[in-house]
Amino acid sequence: MRHSNVAPNGMVVTPHHLASHSALAILRQGGNAIEAMVAAAATIAVVYPHMNGLGGDGFWLIVPPEGEPIAIDASGAAGSLATLERYQAMATIPFRGPQAALTVAGTVSGWQRALEYANEHFSHSLPLSTLLADAIQYAESGIPVTASQAAATKNKASELVDLPGFSDIYLPDHQVPSAGDCLRQPDLARSLRALVKDGLESFYRGPLGEKITAGMETLGMPITGSDLAEHHAQFKTPLSIKHSCGSIYNLAPPTQGVVSLAMLGILDRLDISACDEIQTIHRIVEATKLAFSLRDQYVTDPRDVSIDLQQLLSAPYLDQLSQQLNTEQAAPWGEPLLPGDTVWMGVTDKAGYSVSFIQSIYHEFGSGVVIPETGIIWQNRGAAFSLQPGHPRCLAPKKYPFHTLNPAAAKLHDGRTLVYGSMGGDGQPQTQATLFTRYVQQHFSLQEAISAPRWLLGRTWGNASDSLKLEARFSEETYQGLRALGHLTERLDAWSEATGHAGAIVRHPNGFVEGASDPRSNGSAAGY
Repeated sequence: MRHSNVAPNGMVVTPHHLASHSALAILRQGGNAIEAMVAAAATIAVVYPHMNGLGGDGFWLIVPPEGEPIAIDASGAAGSLATLERYQAMATIPFRGPQAALTVAGTVSGWQRALEYANEHFSHSLPLSTLLADAIQYAESGIPVTASQAAATKNKASELVDLPGFSDIYLPDHQVPSAGDCLRQPDLARSLRALVKDGLESFYRGPLGEKITAGMETLGMPITGSDLAEHHAQFKTPLSIKHSCGSIYNLAPPTQGVVSLAMLGILDRLDISACDEIQTIHRIVEATKLAFSLRDQYVTDPRDVSIDLQQLLSAPYLDQLSQQLNTEQAAPWGEPLLPGDTVWMGVTDKAGYSVSFIQSIYHEFGSGVVIPETGIIWQNRGAAFSLQPGHPRCLAPKKYPFHTLNPAAAKLHDGRTLVYGSMGGDGQPQTQATLFTRYVQQHFSLQEAISAPRWLLGRTWGNASDSLKLEARFSEETYQGLRALGHLTERLDAWSEATGHAGAIVRHPNGFVEGASDPRSNGSAAGY
């Protein structure tokens, strides 16, 4: 059996082992959790390009050893040219191509804002050249293509092959790379070097930003240089709930953090700790349905949210929601769910600071569009907008799109601090609830809480069915028991990426740190 890793000083968990070691190297040099996370974020943008990159968005949840957590929203708004009129001939916003690349990429601004926070809370700092050194080397010298990237490229090649700049990097000679092939990204290395030379702000208001702007104009994207220049990551107050086991934190709109918190609040009222496997799955699935109804009604650009979402996480409201859950029968379900790819990463340092972090370009390879001469593939997060006038998520210039991204953290009553999360679009809240329930309430080991079979309510790529999909390692008894409760079940592979790449770090009261990564990913938990 695979076990979690425990270390006396610091811990890193990422879905790619090279990113884990980049962050660990920073901790060993005396760097803090924020600096280590920037190093991991830069490296994973290079080594896991189908999942994330500089052309995407990011969200931070920073948990200090004392006091309340702080969030950073590093998501980008729609470009000033992204009007309904521009898309009037389309039924929906396309998922691929220059018109799908309609929102500003915020992730680099999040790195900058996080480092500003670190400079205010730590007495010394490491230079940016040190933090980005691994990423630059891997982009220049090349990295082995992962099985995950090879599979994603093969599955999506027909959608991506003719998009600007894509094949030159990811389909050399129009051939799908095999796992283990060498991927070199020299233009991306030059962009990373430019960030070191001119500062992270140069992505938006400097020489690199000018190059990006010129590329966007050439491609006909609806984002302007002014849109880049006006963008800044923002500090935010996280949403939270008071749970019987402690306080749990997640991100406010435009993310679906309220879903993850509401699910755990509902489950806390249902004696989930005493449930068998069938009832555990059933109750988490039914809580998913209730919580997504909140998301679909309220979550949009935070400037347009009609109520204080913290009210939806109050004890009386969660009491009311939990009473709607039928423990003996599955509720009807047919809501459209959003698949998505991203990376969750966690770091805890020797001083007790922890970071829960997510970085994403949304769909596999985002829009598929590479900005000329930069090596930066741009996200397609704007596909989450509606083209229906009057819809809460209707497209408008400078409006923020809905985000599935929501890194999580908890401060437990027994003194443990937990940072955790997963990739997987709408699967993220489901995986988070499963991990938290198993580890905190049902007393699974940390690694087993992640490694044990998981499930997904909703769609996966290429599958239009909104069934309850379970990994094949579940017993036939569990399948039959869920069907008896009214669930339409399907089998996934024994270890399916569709259920996410989960990870978690626990800081114990004695200062030791424990980390667990997902066998479904290429990741690792690395401590020192």
